[in-house]
Amino acid sequence: MGGDDGTGVAAAVRLGEGVALGEALDVRDPDSWLGLDLGVRDLGWSLRELLPTRAEVIDGRASRSLRGFGVRRQSRELDDARLAMALCHPDGRVREAAVGKAAERPGLLPLVVVRCADWAAPVRERARDVLRTGLDDADATEIAALVLKVGRRDRGEFAVGLLRELLRRAPHERLVPLLTDRNRDVRRFAHRIAVAERRMSPSELARTAARDTDTVVQGLCADAALAGASEGDYDDVLVPLLDSRNPWVRSAGVTGLRRAGQAGRAREFLVDRSSLVRACARYVLRQEAVDPLPLYRDRCTRAGEVPPGAPAGLGECGVRADAELLWPLVTHPVGAVRVGAVVGLRALDAVEVERLRVLLDDPAPAVAREAATALGPSADRLDTGWLLDRLAQDRPRHTRLAAFRLLDARGGVIQLRSAVALLADSDDKLRRWAEQSVQRWHPSADVSLGDTEVAELLRRCEHLFSPHVMNRLKREAGIRG
Repeated sequence: MGGDDGTGVAAAVRLGEGVALGEALDVRDPDSWLGLDLGVRDLGWSLRELLPTRAEVIDGRASRSLRGFGVRRQSRELDDARLAMALCHPDGRVREAAVGKAAERPGLLPLVVVRCADWAAPVRERARDVLRTGLDDADATEIAALVLKVGRRDRGEFAVGLLRELLRRAPHERLVPLLTDRNRDVRRFAHRIAVAERRMSPSELARTAARDTDTVVQGLCADAALAGASEGDYDDVLVPLLDSRNPWVRSAGVTGLRRAGQAGRAREFLVDRSSLVRACARYVLRQEAVDPLPLYRDRCTRAGEVPPGAPAGLGECGVRADAELLWPLVTHPVGAVRVGAVVGLRALDAVEVERLRVLLDDPAPAVAREAATALGPSADRLDTGWLLDRLAQDRPRHTRLAAFRLLDARGGVIQLRSAVALLADSDDKLRRWAEQSVQRWHPSADVSLGDTEVAELLRRCEHLFSPHVMNRLKREAGIRG
């Protein structure tokens, strides 16, 4: 957290050369402040001429000659740049003096936050006194991300607690910008306060759960929306949740249907594209003594459109005999239904290798991908030559990828042979997968020690290993030289 990648040292040097604070680092980025803190310390005493002295800080005047940097400072007021360096100084006495001066410099409040977690108690306590006063007038949107980062450090909780109490007491308008901050941790922090203090209505919470991209915020707001909703609020709360693109949020909405007295609506979510949502829908219906299994069977066999989630849902709650209802759907004209059928067959443990392998040639990539997943445990039962044929350059990319997944799962000589064959492939993804497959390869029990084919294959991929690792691998395979 806040580790210096060299930019902090560069910023420190620029400050020492007379560059203004706002030009030497991005003052809006919390990592810039943390990097500067580490950068000044990395300078240590090796470039003492760049660092202000304690006397200079106490006097509040800068009058140092910076030999070797072409800058001579005339006696004048200590500026923010020079004081920033003092706040990061390796000497705790200089930092302590600088904290006192920073009380009058709002632009340096971020470094005061950093000093609140200082290892030196005098520095830490003085910084906390300054922050108690300075935070009241600070823009929370500019300081919150840094406060939370520093809060992960030892002794860093003080600033977090201070900010929390400030926002709890402050008017809601001061909290609002943090609720949509681009920083995920800031949004989480702000929403926890908003929920605890009941600053948002159930409908606002539901809309936030549906809109926000962070799963923590989604869960927090969805739970709070459902817990706080009254009978008259349910439509405003459930509609955003049920319409959300996020499966977790939709599942929360489905679970809330029963409390809203609308459990019957869970039927439409039995065939949702998400397994989580489908499971919640089944739970809600079972609480109302409705068995979802006949509903799934009906949706998979009725004439007309089959919802893509129906075959997968049937597999999730059906019995082995229900596989006979799913096999006809592996040839359904809609690719998403074919995917659902394969998912359902896998869930029922009803995969038949010879019937399912033809789907590796399916025109829909998702179908081939799901078929490879279903066939993975039975990869050793597939004909090796048939799979190798599907690695040919003229095959569709998704077919080649699916075939290689299964060849890779075979292990032994077959895995190595198929991977080495793709090391010069024109497809970047296949080539990377092949390289990774070779690098994790180890001879299995069925590989004969000293196998000449293995020796030749390893010779062709020596460039992927260090000499030490390659020699070790050859020893494992019983290959000399």
